[in-house]
Amino acid sequence: MLELLMAGGKAMIPIGLAAVVALAIIFERLWSLRRTEVLPANLATEVKAWALQHRRLEEEHLRALEQTSALGEVFAAVLRARHLGREAIKERVEDAGRHVMHGLERFLNSLGTIALIAPLLGLLGTVIGLMNLFLAVMANGIGDASQMAGGIGEALICTASGLVVAVPSYVMHRYLRGKVVDIGVEMERQVIGLIDALELETPIMAAPRRVIK
Repeated sequence: MLELLMAGGKAMIPIGLAAVVALAIIFERLWSLRRTEVLPANLATEVKAWALQHRRLEEEHLRALEQTSALGEVFAAVLRARHLGREAIKERVEDAGRHVMHGLERFLNSLGTIALIAPLLGLLGTVIGLMNLFLAVMANGIGDASQMAGGIGEALICTASGLVVAVPSYVMHRYLRGKVVDIGVEMERQVIGLIDALELETPIMAAPRRVIK
């Protein structure tokens, strides 16, 4: 197998590096996007009970909540603005949500770039292999079949290697993107549930209405 890869020539070096980086990103994201890590099962219930029992929450408790998970970070933003009205809470949640989603999408752009450029690197290796083939023909004619086979083999190996890296990278990029979207939707649902619970407990959170006499 190693001899086959080495037969691909120098163009196999960037393809190999791209494969290593893609694998590292995929495993890191699969580990970081675990549901138990991002959306702990009982966190929403515990935070609701905790918030309804304590009118005033210490900052150190909110910081500890932020460090539990991505969902905890958004919950902390809700609790900090609980007495400022629903619109203020919404703005805080949007700010915290953008920060959280940026963290969840970490490295995905790099993975998408690898999926895009890997076939191009394979094409580059193909062109180099064909160039070597033509140079061998110019130098020795078409009588030396081994040199011709070497150039053709280099071209085919690079093409196949680029595709082998690109296809799984693209599939995992789409899968991880979808996973982030699903997490965002579930996070939004749980945050709305917390806001509704706090609003029912604390009517002052509702926006004031003008009374027309």
